[in-house]
Amino acid sequence: MRIAMIGTGYVGLVSGTCFSEFGIEVVCVDKDAKKIELLHQNVMPIYEPGLDQLVADNVKAGRLSFTTDLKSAVRDADAVFIAVGTPSRRGDGHADLSYVYAAAEEIADAMDGYTVVVTKSTVPVGTGDEVESIIRKRRPDADFDVVSNPEFLREGSAINDFMRPDRVVLGTDSERARAVMKQIYRVLYLIEAPIVFTSRRTSELIKYAGNTFLATKITFINEIADLCEKVGANVHDVAKGIGLDGRIGKKFLHPGPGYGGSCFPKDTLALVKTARDYDAPLKIIETVVAVNDARKKAMADKVIAACGGSVAGKTIAVLGLTFKPNTDDMRDSPSLDIVPALKEAGAVIRAFDPEGMEEAKKLLPEIEYRDDAYATLAGADCLVIITEWNEFRALDLNRVKSLLTTPVVVDLRNVWDPAEMREAGFTYVSIGRP
Repeated sequence: MRIAMIGTGYVGLVSGTCFSEFGIEVVCVDKDAKKIELLHQNVMPIYEPGLDQLVADNVKAGRLSFTTDLKSAVRDADAVFIAVGTPSRRGDGHADLSYVYAAAEEIADAMDGYTVVVTKSTVPVGTGDEVESIIRKRRPDADFDVVSNPEFLREGSAINDFMRPDRVVLGTDSERARAVMKQIYRVLYLIEAPIVFTSRRTSELIKYAGNTFLATKITFINEIADLCEKVGANVHDVAKGIGLDGRIGKKFLHPGPGYGGSCFPKDTLALVKTARDYDAPLKIIETVVAVNDARKKAMADKVIAACGGSVAGKTIAVLGLTFKPNTDDMRDSPSLDIVPALKEAGAVIRAFDPEGMEEAKKLLPEIEYRDDAYATLAGADCLVIITEWNEFRALDLNRVKSLLTTPVVVDLRNVWDPAEMREAGFTYVSIGRP
């Protein structure tokens, strides 16, 4: 079995590497020659724990390779996965499918013999139909099927998510394609991972419905946290109390500054656009998008209030810039709203993130960066936690207090216990807790 993975971004690189770990021969393709050159040197374009070692092991075993030559990779492949970016399109929020359609055209030109073309990228309902149409128009003689196989990888735990998934969704009505996909995922059948076969359009919708539901859970608990602050309740106890209900579940009930990342922001927008196009508006998701956008902006006001109503001329130490820990991904991170708002209010910003600073420097070039957490805190008037990296949980609080000019902490991820922080002499503000 041979696979060509088109795109070596987050989804393509992780998926291709994990397929090679299954024993399949995988060629990962990218137009970016520099990226391919670095991958040949085992330099990863993304930060994902354990990925570099897994890549090295499978390259050494001869199962994984990288190239810019799409034609040769596709010609020899039994299945070709499209794993290119689908960013939000400017203006209407719909997914930009130009990279997907361009890949389909190139695949059509390169196919030789029966090929299963798999959309791994997150794409709106009906995209598989268009991919099929593009290939058929370009190659009327081609023998192929188009399958939808959405990814469900969480950044920071993507390898485990691929190897031991909650489910694998495969959208196709072709028995021939089903047989190929069963062979590709044979290892997961052996460990009895749930494999869901459905229609292609249903598969495409499952991905969006899943992500928007999780975004809704996050937004719900964030609004409950705001209510908890008003009435003197504890949002963590509320979350535990409702999460023990099996119909609700405890996951994604963690309050914070709003969701970000590569999936939730663009997928909620794309589903809203699709629903409007089909005259079936999703009012709940539209509200989730609006509430989350407003929340991220409001977090700066929370910091300003904790600093006595003004941050003009004050130094704010920011720990954590990525949208979540264990990634270097800055896409739609709350920090991209909070930091500029504080700077506009007159604050001097010093920041540190364990993995995200190189990308952050491109997006937030006008702030100061430090090499570690303690250097960031020295002489600051307030500490703000935006991302809950584990190393921040282990900070020496006595040292933290000694470094700060004033012991004000705004914890937007509820890393510390309020009672302990106050006992230690901090003015401590968190999310949804008295």
